[in-house]
Parts: sequence; C-alpha cells; structure tokens
Amino acid sequence: MKRLRNFSIIAHIDHGKSTLADRFIQHTKIVTDREFRNQLLDDMDIERERGITIKSQTVCLPYRAKDGRDYILNLVDTPGHVDFSYEVSRALAACEGALLLIDAAQGIEAQTLANLYLAMEHDLVIIPVINKIDLPSADPDALALQIEEDLGFPADLIKRCSAKAGTGIEEVLEAVIKELPPPVGDPEAPLQALIFDAKYDSYRGTIISCRIFHGTVKTGDVIQFMSNGAAYRVEEVGVFRVQRLPREALTAGEVGYLIAGVKTVSDTRAGDTITLKERPCAQALPGFQEAKQVVFSSLYPISTDDYEGLAAALEKLKLNDAALTFQKDSSAALGFGFRCGFLGLLHLEVTQERLEREFGISLVMTAPTVLYRFRLFDGETLEVDNPSYFPDPTKTEWIEEPYIKATIHMPERYMGTVMTLCMERRGENIRYIYPIPGRLEFSCELPLAEVIYDFYDRLKSITQGYGSFDYELADYRRTDLVKLDILVNGERVDALSQLVHRSSARARALHICDRLKDEIPRHLFKIAIQGAIGGNIIARSTVNPMRKDVTAKCYGGDITRKRKLLEKQKEGKKRMKIVGNVNIPQQAFLSVLKSEQT
Repeated sequence: MKRLRNFSIIAHIDHGKSTLADRFIQHTKIVTDREFRNQLLDDMDIERERGITIKSQTVCLPYRAKDGRDYILNLVDTPGHVDFSYEVSRALAACEGALLLIDAAQGIEAQTLANLYLAMEHDLVIIPVINKIDLPSADPDALALQIEEDLGFPADLIKRCSAKAGTGIEEVLEAVIKELPPPVGDPEAPLQALIFDAKYDSYRGTIISCRIFHGTVKTGDVIQFMSNGAAYRVEEVGVFRVQRLPREALTAGEVGYLIAGVKTVSDTRAGDTITLKERPCAQALPGFQEAKQVVFSSLYPISTDDYEGLAAALEKLKLNDAALTFQKDSSAALGFGFRCGFLGLLHLEVTQERLEREFGISLVMTAPTVLYRFRLFDGETLEVDNPSYFPDPTKTEWIEEPYIKATIHMPERYMGTVMTLCMERRGENIRYIYPIPGRLEFSCELPLAEVIYDFYDRLKSITQGYGSFDYELADYRRTDLVKLDILVNGERVDALSQLVHRSSARARALHICDRLKDEIPRHLFKIAIQGAIGGNIIARSTVNPMRKDVTAKCYGGDITRKRKLLEKQKEGKKRMKIVGNVNIPQQAFLSVLKSEQT
C-alpha cells in the first residue's frame, strides 16, 4: 500500500485536464504510440466532438520513480463544467489527493475555486500546478503570486508544466509520489468498498467502478450491496489500463472494477457500499449527497412503441449518470413519457443526445422549466416544475424563482452587445473587471428561467464564438409568474403550456401561435390558435379553411342562385366546426419546442 497513490485532476473548463492525463499515459507507456490518440480517456463520441469531459474516467499507471522504486498511480480525470460537478465530487471520494490545474493565461476562474472547495471538503492533499506555460500570453510568475495571495499555497512550491508540449510532466509525477499520502486500510478486515461509478454492458451486466477501503475481493466471492441486500457472485475483478485488465484480487486502497453479472440495473447505486455476504462489515460508508436538479423537461418517444425502450434506456443511463432523475408523465397530446430533472442546460443536451445515439430513440422534449416555489395563503409551500401543477393564482401569496450568478469571459469589444442581452433577460447587479488587457470578465445575476432557452446560442452569436459562459446557483427571489396556455380551436393543448414571466408572456405566445399556424394543416373550417393567461387571450393566429368552389357548376343565371349555395356551405361549415376536432401533427410540437431552444 505504501507504493499506491490515488489522485484526481481538477480544474476549470479547458485548463488542460484531459491533455495532462494523456501525457501521464504516454510517460508511463501503458499504450503504444500506434494506439495512442488525443483525449484517450474520453471514450464517448459526444465528448470527443465537443472537446469536453462528461464522465470522470479512471486509469491505473505503473510508474518507476527517480529513486528506482515502482509505484502504482490511480488517476481519475474529471469534468470541468459546472453541470458535471457531481461527477467530480464522486471521483474525489476515491482519492487521497488532487492536482489543482490552473491555466497560465486565464488564471483562477469560477470552477477552479468550486473544485478546490470540493477537494477540501473531502480532506484531500492538494498540489497546485500551473499549466500552459508555453503560451505567448502566459505569465506564470505573476500567477504564482496570485495563487499564493488568493488560495494560500506558497509560490515556490507550485509546480509548472505544459501538458501540450510535455514539459514538466516528470516533476508533477514526482510531486504526486512525494507529497500525496498513500491510502490506509486493513486488507484482512471485512470488505468495505464504495461504488463511485457504474455502466451497463449488454453482455456482462453492470460493470461497477469501486474504491476498496478495507478488506479484499476476488473472483468467486459472494458480494452484497448494503442498501438493498442484493447478493451476487463475482465473475471478474481488475483495474483500468485504458482497457479493463483482469486481476486475481483487489485489496484495500486500490481502485478498480468488479463484474458480478448484475442484470437488475436498479440494484446498483453510486454511493452504495459493497461487502461480503458471509463476512459483512459493521456499517456502510457515508455515500454522496443527493444532486439537486435545477432544470426540468418531459421526454416523449416520437413513436409510442418506443415507450418501453425509453424506460429501459433511462434506467441504464441513470446507472452511468447518477444526477439524472425521472418519473412517469403523460400528456393528452403526446401520450406517455417521463418527467426528467437535470443539473443544467448542458446536462439536458448531453442526456438527449446520449438517448438518441446510444439507444436509438427519437424524442420530443417539452420546453425546459425550472423549479419554482409557491407560498399559498394557508401557509403551505409548494415546489412546482411542471405547468400542469400550477396552483390557483387566487390562493397564491407569492412566487419565487431561482437566480444564477453568471460569469462571461470575452474580448472587451463585445461589452455593449453582451450587456444589452443581459438587460433583455432581466439581469441585475452587473459588474465587470479586466483580468488582462483586452479581455473582460463580466458578471451579473440572471433568472435561471431566462437562460435555459436560447441565451447561450445568442451569446455565442453576438461574441462571434469568443464568449465563454459559466454560472452557479445564487438564491431564490420573488417573481411575477404566469401560466401561458395554448388553445387550438378552443381546446387547451397541455404539452404546450409554459410557466413564463408576465413581461415576456405575450412575445412567447405570439411566437408559438405563429409556429403552429405554419405547421397545422388547413381543415375545412377556420382554426383559431390562441395564447391565454387564465381567461385573457393575449395572442392569436388563424389557420384559414380550405374552400371548395360550390358555384363551379352554375353557368350564368341569377346571382341569388350562387348566393344560396354559398349560404348553404357556410351553414355546413358552422356545424362542422362545432363537432370538428383539429389534428395537430407531431411535427408541430417538434417545431415549437425546438424553436424555443435554438
């Protein structure tokens, strides 16, 4: 155990975590140059396309130190985006130390601090590392002084490297061995292992990533999950060397995987403790805090035959993404589906893409909403994320909505347009600083509901791609919220109802009415599409009827003859309108909801 080190790499987005992990893998030669590729640990297509890490990944590195001894380094590469900070907290539970990576040009940023606090909560030993020292705009000496002032690490002990160029990599690995403590644990004690991740394999069942704190587990042992008492026989244990590498046993202090033919997906939960059935441990390890979802949306399969497939896909995805929540939902217009909770917008997008790519299910998503708090006159407090459960306004004392603290980094020439965008979205407490000449750090407080539509796309568009956006939840504040209903031919369409701020209700209603007008096919009678708040109609579009020329066979003669036929047709259409239902095609829902997101 003295030759073991378990550590993680934590940092802000794009500060070079995955690139540094690549250099460690090359330095320890666990893959050949022919097999190597950039972002080696990011195994999902969506991660490679977007250039971000979504899932934390583990790799076991054999390393010979300068003193000639052989060490085993278990590295966990973590995501940087705030939406996946839950992944980071789970990865840190398997480690004794962390490398805090800081970009030499960008300096200390929002997620740098957030991840540092997470590591400190887990009592980890932290090694600060300045990365990208080869950049023309890098000033590592000034940044080292800033780190000493702001974070309290002595400037002369801060490591410096360039993960891209490969300089300083050996010094960082030596620091890991010298400064981070080895794990502690008793290999002879009853087994006590923490599940920090899992994924589903259609041939082997659930593949569990775990950290062994006490005891030993080997092939053939019968293990038991402490949360539900389910028992399984171990088929294979091993470590991650990019690919899975089977071993005879995993012992105290090690990080590895375990396959036990677990086909029941719900048996495996991140944060659960594994022990041996014959010799159980005294108590479970403390698990993870429940993630707090902030954005909610309903998912419906385009084909109703895919409902069972969607249910199974969400179960398997939850295994790999413990922050996702879902419950059954139904809509008169779209049939059966699921109401899902996400940690943020990127999390929502990634989940939708993974369901469509990995499981081949085509989806319709309702417009995303956030969690609102309602205080009723009788003293009851409700939390509502679905327009269907909007309480009676006459019984509501006040409503609160979540606010975020947004930080935008951009070139200073875009300041005016970005400020205008934030003011349109009800931005408050606008502040800005100049971290380096020509660059602007702009911060303001915004309602989360204003950000979850097209804010990020608009920001990228007006800053020509140079603006980077990051946010953290601030608090709840009073708001003037209304429920916007869409009526088609006088009937409310529940799947299109939305909760919106009163000031933007009319604009949103006009937008939806216009989109539906283009998508709903013409019927033999006039169709009114209306946006309403309670009994007040605030927007309207009309789909004109198809008209059959009933006077086509009347040649010449008196005009009264033609008029009589037209009056007869009008009466028939009036009767048809009373009994006629409007067919709304699936494409109409897709177009309205997609237009709200893009």
